[in-house]
Amino acid sequence: MELKDKTVLITGSTDGVGRVVAQRLGAGGARVLVHGRDTTRGKATVAEIEAAGGKAEFLAADLSSLAEVRRLAEVVRAKTSRLDILINNAGIGTHGAKRQVGADGYELRFAVNYLAGFLLITELLPLLKASAPARIVNVASAGRQAIDFGDVMLTHGYNGGRAYCQSKLAQIMFTIDLAQQLNGTGVTVNSLHPASYMNTTMVRQAGITPWSSVETGAEAIISLATSPALEGRSGLYFDGLRESRADDQAYDAKARQQLRELSQNLVGVPSASHTAQEQHS
Repeated sequence: MELKDKTVLITGSTDGVGRVVAQRLGAGGARVLVHGRDTTRGKATVAEIEAAGGKAEFLAADLSSLAEVRRLAEVVRAKTSRLDILINNAGIGTHGAKRQVGADGYELRFAVNYLAGFLLITELLPLLKASAPARIVNVASAGRQAIDFGDVMLTHGYNGGRAYCQSKLAQIMFTIDLAQQLNGTGVTVNSLHPASYMNTTMVRQAGITPWSSVETGAEAIISLATSPALEGRSGLYFDGLRESRADDQAYDAKARQQLRELSQNLVGVPSASHTAQEQHS
């Protein structure tokens, strides 16, 4: 994909693999909207991109708050009339044995790793459709665990690994579900496991010795975002650069519908059927 005159939003791009992706897309000619929580790191990332001749802006938001996600979407719409690529990269790893909740009372990893991206995409879909052909990339993981719809917020038997794996599978399920909804719009959405145990803050906090470089993970993410080979292809899951298969629950249409309805309820987005009923009445 020719990146000149393209606008890209990358969540969680002030550190780790997201920062490398932002730098490379900026160097390739894209205007990069850099997202993060830390203003100092955000400004430093923007300065690096600009020093290399690129264009970038920093947008601060705490994705543990749905109100902040909505505000981020508002800022994006105010700053740009088009959005060619959205990369949902922000996330929380497995570190921490104690259950935590976000601003809305939802289990923190489910809120940040999944719900924030679900809402951000929902809010920005009109802009993405207007910019078609456009691409959405959801940075998930090979670490996946089937969702227990009886206890999605993990109020019983909590551990960070389980929370992380559930949230990442939810991302993949949403990707497949969304691809079907977007068929014919010119907007594609794919997910991936970029690389195993990259040398990131998230991995080091978990006490794990890194196996892979952030550059390896960045290459896989950028491939989904820009490769001509993926033009028009949607609803796929990749392990690095290789197309792969996710957990069985991701291909269960009933489970995906259950997740979709739950997510719409949690973030306060009306379902398509509810909206249609309102318009009809």
